[in-house]
Amino acid sequence: MDVPLWSEWWLWGSAALVLGILEILAPGYIFLGFAAGALAVCVMLLAVGLQVGLPILLLIFAILSLIAWLVMRRLFSLKKGQVKSFDRDIND
Repeated sequence: MDVPLWSEWWLWGSAALVLGILEILAPGYIFLGFAAGALAVCVMLLAVGLQVGLPILLLIFAILSLIAWLVMRRLFSLKKGQVKSFDRDIND
């Protein structure tokens, strides 16, 4: 039986790696949430042996990416009422 490309664990693992590298190049915790979602789908395909169609995989990826983004936003954001301020210039 021929397995569709989107059901391959290595494809999702590669996507997680590429998104992680993009996060390093353009920091802001945007791509890191997507990387976490892709990595979670990779683990689900590899360890659990999940065999579903592309729409379900994309839905799982979207939900897990959103959850990862919300967790990172809560962990890494400024506390309520705080503002980011700089007391010195980068060129000093």
